[in-house]
Amino acid sequence: MTRRYFGTDGVRGRVGEAPITPDFVMRLGYAAGRVLVADEPPDGQDHSTVLIGKDTRISGYMLEAALEAGFTAAGVNVLLTGPIPTPAIAYLTRALRLSVGVVLSASHNAYADNGIKFFSARGNKLDDAMELAIEVAIDEPMTCVEPRRLGRARRIDDAAGRYIEFCKSSFPAELDLRGMRIVVDCAHGAAYQTTPLVLHELGAEIIPIGVSPNGFNINDGCGATAPQALQHAVAEHRADLGIAVDGDADRLLMIDSSGRRYNGDELLYVIVTDRMKRSTVAGAVGTQMTNFALELEFARLGVGFARAKVGDRYVLEMMQERGWLYGGEGSGHLLCLDCHTTGDGTISALQVLAAMRRSGKDLATLCAPLKLYPQELVNVVVSRGFDWLKHEGLARARREVEAELAGKGRVLVRPSGTEPLLRLMVEAPSAELARQCANRLADAVRGAA
Repeated sequence: MTRRYFGTDGVRGRVGEAPITPDFVMRLGYAAGRVLVADEPPDGQDHSTVLIGKDTRISGYMLEAALEAGFTAAGVNVLLTGPIPTPAIAYLTRALRLSVGVVLSASHNAYADNGIKFFSARGNKLDDAMELAIEVAIDEPMTCVEPRRLGRARRIDDAAGRYIEFCKSSFPAELDLRGMRIVVDCAHGAAYQTTPLVLHELGAEIIPIGVSPNGFNINDGCGATAPQALQHAVAEHRADLGIAVDGDADRLLMIDSSGRRYNGDELLYVIVTDRMKRSTVAGAVGTQMTNFALELEFARLGVGFARAKVGDRYVLEMMQERGWLYGGEGSGHLLCLDCHTTGDGTISALQVLAAMRRSGKDLATLCAPLKLYPQELVNVVVSRGFDWLKHEGLARARREVEAELAGKGRVLVRPSGTEPLLRLMVEAPSAELARQCANRLADAVRGAA
């Protein structure tokens, strides 16, 4: 059965357009309440309880109220945190022994979008089967439990403080950040009250930017997806390092004092190689988009590597299947299951900082053995319904390119999920070879698509 509303990371869209409308979100809350928690409150409790957090988008007020109405109509109690990072909700749901955690956020998107993400009682994102069950329940008539069974709602005041202490606990007790000057870009998003304080309380001198949300400026020219502001601030303040998260703070990007950017592949490499100095690392999970150089370097180190579908939820699923603790995406979604159940930009930054402190080396030195391969991506417009898997010309060209690369590069072909495009990506030891190979693949498709 195909999901109609849930994508790779919850339900997401433009506010005011289906499905991100007040009536739909209220029905979603009601359906989730019925499916997930309402019929099975914990022992000794009259009601199950959900936790609802949000980022700083103006639409969060409206959608929070709609979710609250849906859950309480289903007989579920609600705790409200206000703006707080997505991974904080995953942690607090587990720490407070709640039934479900919900986050209102569209992550790195602009303010006009919003979304709804769910976490289980264990702090994990819901699996496909549970999301399908909620979708089925959405189509059922929305009623209301009898008045005596209605849920209640209240705000909790210490959510941010609890999360800050949790983040700090992931940093080695014998280390600190004294003497480091760090620019922290919070994207005018959910981490504006937490990430700077975490780093400050560990001893760093902090220059915060992107910490003045107004409901409309989230991710606007700042944060992990727009690092130019961070690069400028690092140079201006002569900082040792720059750290940026995105709007809901589950994504990380870092910049050194020279202005060089470090993506998720490089930061995952730093974390894994640091862990290897104290324990055995069986393997790590990336995605189809992970740079081929990381796969080769892990193989050289004796670390297993596997590729999941694009999306941190799929990375997590594969990590759990294999019993591995580390994984991530080049976009900066990093998972350290020895620290948290989900991706967390702040905690990931702390793991990189710990590696720097332990080794006494800067990021450039720690990343030096990893020589990322140049990537060339070509998008080819195709007709809707174009079956690229049966295209003989593309198949022939792909075989030829892969034979030429012969284990020294990689080809990835995938259709766009939103546009009539075929995405052709080639990684090779040189930019020129990657460009030539990608264009050969594109030429094989053009005219016949």
